[in-house]
Amino acid sequence: MDARTSPHPPRSRRWPALLVAERPRPERIRSRPDAWWLAVGTVCFGAFMGQLDASIVTLTYGGLGSEFHTSLAAVEWVSLAYLLTLVALLVPAGRLSDAHGRKLLYLYGFGVFTLASAACGLAPSLLALVAFRVVQAAGAAMMQANSVALVTTSAPRGRMRTALGVQAAAQALGLALGPTVGGVLVSTLGWRWVFGVNVPIGVIALVGGHYLLPRTRARTRVARFDWAGLALLAGATTSALMGVSAASGLAVPGWGVAVLFLAAAVAGWGFVRRQRRTEAPLLDLALLRVRAVTFGLIGALSGYLVLFGPLVLVPVVLTARGTSELTAGLVLTALPTGFALAATGGDRLLPRNLADRGRCTAGAAVFLFALAALLVVPLTIAWLVPALALTGLGLGMFTPANNAMIMGAVPARSSGTGGGLVNMTRGLGTALGVALVTLALHLAGSAGTQAGARLAAAVLVAVSAVAVASARLSPASSRQ
Repeated sequence: MDARTSPHPPRSRRWPALLVAERPRPERIRSRPDAWWLAVGTVCFGAFMGQLDASIVTLTYGGLGSEFHTSLAAVEWVSLAYLLTLVALLVPAGRLSDAHGRKLLYLYGFGVFTLASAACGLAPSLLALVAFRVVQAAGAAMMQANSVALVTTSAPRGRMRTALGVQAAAQALGLALGPTVGGVLVSTLGWRWVFGVNVPIGVIALVGGHYLLPRTRARTRVARFDWAGLALLAGATTSALMGVSAASGLAVPGWGVAVLFLAAAVAGWGFVRRQRRTEAPLLDLALLRVRAVTFGLIGALSGYLVLFGPLVLVPVVLTARGTSELTAGLVLTALPTGFALAATGGDRLLPRNLADRGRCTAGAAVFLFALAALLVVPLTIAWLVPALALTGLGLGMFTPANNAMIMGAVPARSSGTGGGLVNMTRGLGTALGVALVTLALHLAGSAGTQAGARLAAAVLVAVSAVAVASARLSPASSRQ
């Protein structure tokens, strides 16, 4: 029997298949009753790493400015380039995953992210670092576009909300540890190890994902990739985020800000028009006609805006009063700690028959109340800690239920696209949380930090009200 007829082709011919086809889990793992928990736990590595990276990189700004002898405005592109690339690529990555396999793209994403992290730690210049961050964001997009989809397709239907809560808790843990881990690494080993810490986590996750993640069962065929749609989507999101950033105090003239917002509107209109007319759209607009998806995405954007807004606001308020950065960081941990507790323990405390819409409404009402309190109470540590903890508890109730509501309304064959939409919305919420709080502080100007803090709190309260409204306007039930 020669190699052409053998049921076991030579090892040299198996390697290409490893690169383009998803490998099944070993039978001893697939048959375990807790196999879905192993898959969810593996995805949590990516969730943890993504949020750790988001909250740790800002601590490198001082070291980067000193080593490369450049300004803060230039150093900020280390974060801005990453965020713009991530937001632009999340939906395309989800679309490709639906066609070619979510496990495959997820593992490729982890590989790219890990290698790019190592390159960032070795970057010889700021320009090289920014370029490596763009590559790192491309890997992160492949990971994040599939994280929610892998959780929802791995978990039993009745345990979807619990699984999403665990994933949200992993994100909150990464967010909480970022300032502490980053501070220790920068002060002891230097800024390069802030990127190097991703490498061992990535290697572990790659090995675990290969053996523990299930293959994709339902796929969507893609005749050709919509490159024009990708360019329009990237132009719209990039112009919008740069416009908000420019309005927040950058040295950009008013007409320049107006041009950026106009470019965002034109590109956005062109993207929608393109998706309606092309035979192979990047985004199936029919998904956005589903009420649970539309209002769920509005809620996701509002929730992440509320989550990240205080991460900018609180350190500014406290350090203006002479509080140390370490103390401000410890105060901030109340928010992600509350988030993690509610995300993992909410199902035990809330009535089991309470639907996702009710959980979203209750959680949004809690963080609306907590943030409204900041409009009247003194902005001291004694008041900020309980307010932040209560905000985190509300977000921890809201976010898993909101994600379950969205993904429960998305067909299984489009779960990668749906997950990409969720994570793109999260990215926009993150960026807007930082930008709108910065804008509020900038608008206060000579009125002082306290006036700016009250204005920023008012913005967060208004966004919280939008989250409550989005929950109430969602359908009473969706496919779980």
